[in-house]
Amino acid sequence: MPSYSITRPSRQEDYARFSPDTPIVIDNGGSSFRIGWAGESDPRVTFRNVVQRPRHKATGETVTIVGDHDPSLMKYFDCTRTSFRSPFDNNVVYQFEIMEYVLDYGFERLGANLQVDHPILMTECICNPLSSRSKMAELLFETYGVPSIAFGVDAVFSYKLNQQFGRCNEDGLAICSGFSASHVIPIVKGEPVTEACCRTNIGGYHVTNYLKQLLSLKYPYHMSSITWEKAEELKMEHCYVATDFASELQLFQKGNEEAKEKTRCWQLPWVPPTQGDVPSEEELARRAALKEKQGQRLRDMAAARKSIRITELENELNGLEDLLQQLDEVEEPEVSSILSGTKFFSRQEIESAILRVTQSLRKAKGEPSEPEEKNDSSLSEKYPLVSVPDELLSPEQLKEKKRQIFLKTTSEGRLLAKRKRYEEESLREKQNQLDEEKRLENPELYLEQLHDRYRELSEKVELRKRVKTNGNQNLSGGVGRGERLSAAQKERMRLLTSAAFDRGKGEDTFGARDEDWQLYKLMSKDNDDDDNGQDEDEAELARVTSRLQDIDPNFVPKSDLVPPQATSEFSKFRPQSLEDFKIVIGVERFRCPEVLFQPNMIGIDQAGLDEMAGISLRRLDRVDDPMKDDITKSILVTGGSALLPGLLPRLEVGIQQIRPYLSPLTVVRACDPILDAWRGAAIYANSPRFSLQTLSIQDYYEKGESLLRQYQIKYTI
Repeated sequence: MPSYSITRPSRQEDYARFSPDTPIVIDNGGSSFRIGWAGESDPRVTFRNVVQRPRHKATGETVTIVGDHDPSLMKYFDCTRTSFRSPFDNNVVYQFEIMEYVLDYGFERLGANLQVDHPILMTECICNPLSSRSKMAELLFETYGVPSIAFGVDAVFSYKLNQQFGRCNEDGLAICSGFSASHVIPIVKGEPVTEACCRTNIGGYHVTNYLKQLLSLKYPYHMSSITWEKAEELKMEHCYVATDFASELQLFQKGNEEAKEKTRCWQLPWVPPTQGDVPSEEELARRAALKEKQGQRLRDMAAARKSIRITELENELNGLEDLLQQLDEVEEPEVSSILSGTKFFSRQEIESAILRVTQSLRKAKGEPSEPEEKNDSSLSEKYPLVSVPDELLSPEQLKEKKRQIFLKTTSEGRLLAKRKRYEEESLREKQNQLDEEKRLENPELYLEQLHDRYRELSEKVELRKRVKTNGNQNLSGGVGRGERLSAAQKERMRLLTSAAFDRGKGEDTFGARDEDWQLYKLMSKDNDDDDNGQDEDEAELARVTSRLQDIDPNFVPKSDLVPPQATSEFSKFRPQSLEDFKIVIGVERFRCPEVLFQPNMIGIDQAGLDEMAGISLRRLDRVDDPMKDDITKSILVTGGSALLPGLLPRLEVGIQQIRPYLSPLTVVRACDPILDAWRGAAIYANSPRFSLQTLSIQDYYEKGESLLRQYQIKYTI
């Protein structure tokens, strides 16, 4: 596939050679801006009709870039806060600040300096709004000093040029599918019938943008490679219009050989990962020394933090001891005044804090701490307010009592958990000692029994998991909420549903009767004993697995083995290959251009090209049927989208369904759908009678906008 190349137009050096009477022809299209001299076969300057204004990274100065730019030069500019801006909005010029940048660049590339002293013929869309035309005239007259201007429809110029080549007749239909809009213009006796024309806001831009969206959704990890310019290139090279969209879609759904032949692939650049070489002994020694150096640095940092922590704890402990000694030296009435300046409320709290800081200090120094049972032997002494009745306490003491109750409950729970953990460790050590004695008596028999125990526990755990998930999994590897419910949970759900159904029809009176609370007890009761059994089995399985890993070097747990059916779940972790960088373009080839005939596919409720032709023919009230037959025998398709393969046969099929049976129909493509509008305008401007169709700057200053409202050129001169 050819790469997307960018060429900047060069400045013309022969501007002074043309006389002031030679008109300048401008094809102001939504995609490209073309400017040249009347009478020539090709435009002198062509560039993309967009403007970007990034900031220079070094100087911070805003720079105006018109048209395409070289990507290698954009590294010097900050483009994060700017984007391409077009002067058009649905093929109508509205942003005249952007239009002025475009005209400045176009005239400068043509060779003009400050003032343009040549007549200008500029193309516009059919039925261009008066506001847009008047502002364009104001810009040309007052900014560039143009002596005279003329406005004409690009599609009509293309039709008149192809009429000279014999491809269409004097009466016909011009179908122009441009960049951002499409028009159907009936032409009778060489002149367009504006009241019968038809327009829709669908063009080549929407086809390209739709292709970019589809490929980005299909390959989200390659979105940076699927740029708008690349999508435009793929559209022009691979897309086509299907004669029968439904049949073509069914063909790709079947996936037969014909569909595979119509599928195209775009290979992105891919570099295979290099296999790392085996490091030498010197490299291994260097890495080990570096690792040891880093480890020593971390150990030094940890030692420094430990020293700072020990100093802080010692200072805190000395302060608490001094405070306790101060309380011992004063009388009881003065204790409250001393404690008011601290965060403590009683002597017991200070003693508890001293005990806590002492334990933390021993732990920081690495000394063995006292047993928890000994430290917390008398919780009632640590929390004296817990046993005091509330009526004997002040409001501050009540608040402190709540805090002590919470601390006491937490301490008791911690003691209970530590005791349970100690018992489990003792039981595990005793079991390991018994297993070790059995292994020493008969190692082979012990190893065989241990493997049997492992298989039994593995099958039991897997069976419970299958029962819990109802034996099936969804595609993502998980299960739904309904599949995870056990029998007891399903019973509680049934009770909840019944209660909601019975009580939800009127006023909520649940809880007013004793049987309601019996139901509440049933709903809140947890009889799911299987979960506890499962936890015990999994703990035993983990112990047996650890034991087998210690004594059997050939043992591999089942969790480390990936079954064949589970490989798809881990496919995203495999190394990327050449296939991962291949963009497959199948149904997108004809699905994207279909928006020209079915705009509702992208959310635009407007008519397609074939339907627009029928609407324009019905609007020709003053034309009889024989004349309409003559018009349908000369249908010219122009514009950038006319280059899509299959567009003409699809238009013939669509228009034939609208026209009466056996009506004559001829659809042809323009000689050059892109340049014929400029070439037709250049031939028109080269006519000796062209000056009669222009608006002079004197007439503009005298009559103003009213002159533009009545202005309409004659294409047959």
